[in-house]
Amino acid sequence: MVQTTTHGSWKSPITSDLIVSSSIRLGAARLDGPDIYWSELRPTEGGQQRLVRYGPEDPLGSVTDITPATMNVRTRVHEYGGGAYVIHRGTVYFSNFVDQRLYCQKAGEEPVALTPPVTPAAGLRFADMVVDASRERLICVVEDHRQPGEAINAIATIPLAGGLPKIIISGNDFYAAPRLSPDGTALAWITWNHPQMPWDGTELWLADVTEDGSLSRPHRLVGNEKESVCQPRWSPAGTLHFISDATGWWNLYRWEGERGEPLFPMEAEFAGPQWSFGQSSYGFVDNRHILCTYQYQGETKLAELNTLARSMDEIDVAYSGIGGLQVGRGYAVFLAASTDKPAALVRLNLETRQAIEIRRSSSLEIDPGYLSEPTVISFPTTGGFNAYGIYYRPQNKNFEAPVTERPPLLVKTHGGPTAAASSALNPSIQYWTSRGFAVLDVNYGGSSGYGRAYRNRLQKKWGIVDVDDAVNGALYLVEQGKADRDRLAIDGGSAGGYTTLAALTFRDVFRAGASYYGVSDMTSLAAETHKFESRYLDSLVGPYPEEKAVYEARSPINAVDQLSCPIIFFQGSEDKIVPPNQAETMVNALKQKEIPVAYLLFEGEQHGFRKAENIKRALDAELSFYAQIFGFELADDIDPVDIAGLDN
Repeated sequence: MVQTTTHGSWKSPITSDLIVSSSIRLGAARLDGPDIYWSELRPTEGGQQRLVRYGPEDPLGSVTDITPATMNVRTRVHEYGGGAYVIHRGTVYFSNFVDQRLYCQKAGEEPVALTPPVTPAAGLRFADMVVDASRERLICVVEDHRQPGEAINAIATIPLAGGLPKIIISGNDFYAAPRLSPDGTALAWITWNHPQMPWDGTELWLADVTEDGSLSRPHRLVGNEKESVCQPRWSPAGTLHFISDATGWWNLYRWEGERGEPLFPMEAEFAGPQWSFGQSSYGFVDNRHILCTYQYQGETKLAELNTLARSMDEIDVAYSGIGGLQVGRGYAVFLAASTDKPAALVRLNLETRQAIEIRRSSSLEIDPGYLSEPTVISFPTTGGFNAYGIYYRPQNKNFEAPVTERPPLLVKTHGGPTAAASSALNPSIQYWTSRGFAVLDVNYGGSSGYGRAYRNRLQKKWGIVDVDDAVNGALYLVEQGKADRDRLAIDGGSAGGYTTLAALTFRDVFRAGASYYGVSDMTSLAAETHKFESRYLDSLVGPYPEEKAVYEARSPINAVDQLSCPIIFFQGSEDKIVPPNQAETMVNALKQKEIPVAYLLFEGEQHGFRKAENIKRALDAELSFYAQIFGFELADDIDPVDIAGLDN
């Protein structure tokens, strides 16, 4: 029997316990001959990130833990990390999170430290390693925090036998993707300077590698302050390839003679914003064929590019999100998810094009009757533009709402703000829809996947364009009869947390919201954040302190008098990107104004939550918050969140 009860009060089997107890986060796949390696972030193990291996003789779904439980394979370079390990002939070289030292681990042996301890702790950080086997060394990005002031970034070498890094490239603010040619005679890399971010403008450089390992004739190939170049990679024959958005779209190129040659120009994105190291969206099947992924009109595609015929052959796989592509001999590996199944590590046979799932991120099996199918929508927004989003209607096979009742709507604002929402299965979204909420995951102006012009809509207008798009998306669904105008909520993390707070402060549309480690004070962010993002706001807002008045005007903390709706804040105590004082200042201001507010501080967490108990508590607390604010009864037996000023 289908029961009729109000939205939000539906009983759902998609509980927070189910989500966190059966889930891991897969990432950073790498190949070593027939063996496949990847990282697993395990919330039930305190958020540790382990390195695991799958061999061709292993049963599907089984893995062998490589790194011990005492090691956490993560790097803090740029704070967002990535590229934390490299594998070469069965030996793994990796960064350990606690001390940020590099370790070497041979098959069947315990890890051995390669780099010595430094003072202060984690004073040297390493990422994006490649093995220079003939010279018995690693080449990597190094970030030096040993001196006061801004960290120093460079490209360095480290002996495979261990020792301190030796700088071989320095002088610019940032470096990434050192890539050695197959014969070891040339090194390519990416570099950029403040105030550019890597999706704004980078340069691709090339140098000869001499017999003694030093570099000669370093010179810029392509790129500038208004062209973003990324993912340099060498073909088996030694031809340098890369991705550039010189046309306004991140497309594939190769270096021919004295210029970059586009391989298959199209209005599609073959890369995404380089927030972390080691991103990979293409690889070489052979010297003529490239396997690649790209974003086209909001969808992810997998294809094989014939560089001789200049033709693209799309490969039909049953996944809506594909990333982390690695290509081996006769096979490829990638991370993928569909709209109804959790993310998985997939192995694709390049001859038969049959795909098998090696490892799933979750044992979660959800009855389709509880799953809301995502719908990509476009809606009109300010300035005559269209914005994009992914809409999920309430769905629970056991419940329906009264005919006259419209559902509460939760608008989700992604981080970055250059990231993008995906239609791949997200159990945390289904947590809401199976309880009777509608959800809109907004790809506001500034999001990736729609070309540089769409990204640039946010330049100098962070806090305006993104907020307008979130507001207009919600009102569009209200006009369509798909949301209750009086029960509109918004949440987001990091940059999405700022958009959430700005929407709640400067617009009178949403009735409640949740900020996950969100920015409330732009001036504090400009003054206190880490090096990688320390000049990010130059493009999003304007140079600081020259545009201090704009920073202050767009900071929600300076306009609490305009707030009139409740907010819940979630924060990690060790967040170096958005420190806790931003949330706490906002919370105290709301308390003084007697606006209902809740604050949950999670000890030991950083910018994003990794521990199962904290992920669970945050999800349930947000639901409890909306139930108390909107006045519906919960079907779940969860600890209610304490809301200060609720009587008001």
